[in-house]
Parts: sequence; C-alpha cells; structure tokens
Amino acid sequence: MILAIGSRDAEWNGRQIHLGFDPEMVDGEVYLHGLDLQKNLEPLLCEAPLTFGRGTVIVLDPGHGGMNSGTISVLDRRPEKEFTLDLARRIKPLLEGAGWVVYLTRTNDFDLSLSNRVLFADKHQADLFISLHFNSAAPDKKQSGLETYCLTPTGMPSTLTRGFADPWQEYLPNNNFDTQNVQLAVRVHAALLRSSGEEDRGVRRARFIGVLRGQHRPAILIEGGYLSNPVEASKIESAEFRQKLADAIARALLANAGSNPLGALTQTNRASRTNSTP
Repeated sequence: MILAIGSRDAEWNGRQIHLGFDPEMVDGEVYLHGLDLQKNLEPLLCEAPLTFGRGTVIVLDPGHGGMNSGTISVLDRRPEKEFTLDLARRIKPLLEGAGWVVYLTRTNDFDLSLSNRVLFADKHQADLFISLHFNSAAPDKKQSGLETYCLTPTGMPSTLTRGFADPWQEYLPNNNFDTQNVQLAVRVHAALLRSSGEEDRGVRRARFIGVLRGQHRPAILIEGGYLSNPVEASKIESAEFRQKLADAIARALLANAGSNPLGALTQTNRASRTNSTP
C-alpha cells in the first residue's frame, strides 16, 4: 500500500484506489483519517479475502436498454446499451461453467428502472451484484481508462458526485457491505487492468449511483472504457476486447472459488467465443 501526503490517490498492489481524505504529516508523523484506515486499508491489508464457491448467486446488470441508450460511440454512433448486454452475455456462461447461478437484469433491449434492478437482485437472493457500463467524457475525446465504483462509506466524501448531493452522514443499506465492496472492487478492477492493458483510473466511491445504494449484498459498478475516445471506442466495439473483459471479470470472481474453476472457465470460454455476438 502506497500513500502520498496531501493526496487522496493511493496504490494497492500497483493499482489505484481513492481515499476519502488526504494523509497528513503532523510533527514528523504520518496521520491517516480513521475512516480511511477502517474502510480502505484494513479491508485490504487485514481482512480475510472474499471467497465464493459453487452455487454462488450473482446478478449481472447490463446498463441502460430500450429508449435509454446510454452513451454513444464517437466512431459510428453504436449505443452503450448494446455493449453492456453483450458483455453480460459473455460473462454468464463462464461463471455457470464453474457452478455459479447467474441472472441478468435484462436479457434483451428493454429499459429497467434502477430501483427495479435492485429489486431483481433481492428477488433472486443474489450474493453479489455487478453493474456493467461504458463511459463518456464527450466532447473530450482524450480521456480514457477503466474505473470501478463502490458505495461511499458513511462519513466520507465521494470520489465523484456528478453534481448530485453528497450527504456524508447518510447511511444506506449497501453500507453494511463496505468491507466486501472494496475487496470485490479492487479484485475485479485489477483483473480488468491486467487483461485489457488500459489506463488505471482507479477504484472510486460514489453515492449517487442508484443500483448500488439499496443493495443488500456486495455490489460494484464497472466502467469498461470510454466510448467518447476514438481509440478506446474501437476496442470496445471489438468482440475480442469485450471477451477479454468478460474473461477478466470471471477469473477475478473465481480466483478463490476452490476446486480448480479455471479449467471449466477455459472450456466454456471456447463455446462463448464461437456463439457470441460480434
């Protein structure tokens, strides 16, 4: 773990995470805010890692759908909703091949409210929830990289607000899983970076993301690159690149599943590449 005085940017095993408060130097000693110690450092340095086994129930949430297209590719105007659904479809057989139970909040091109996506996870008694998205900084065409979000702990400022209120003292249902959230986010984020080779924009915290706030399980949101960046949009539009992202997410989730899940992943992977949407 690498910290910098006066900066909320930190590194864990070479991957960027965002603290809630700047570390300070006082009388020659390094001081870290207690919430950062409790909610960022201790889960990664001291807590036992998350483990999942056969029968784990996960809900994959392809962002947007229907009239809600999401962001639009700067290359040929293809919508985000198309790529998120394809990515979810690629992840599903990889996890099912290792004995997981996988549900998608949507399986076709229709919109679903954020609250109904949360209710969907409740209805299926999900152990985990992952929402899949692609990013935009339009009209800026230069910004690029991968981001992974989890809910901001109570008492801490968010990394990103997008103009929404950021009530530090708000306690939300998903705050019951602060430790598991950051563990899950860091694990998946690191795997995505290793596989994709994209820029590391870090594990970030936000309160405004509706699909995270009401979750009663560990939950994260992935931004798998910028459709507003021509180079990155070209990659996202590639079936091969989306398969890399799917493989990385599945491998991260199966890393501590026991009983050699990687063999099943490799076998299922061949079929998914053959039958998946271009």
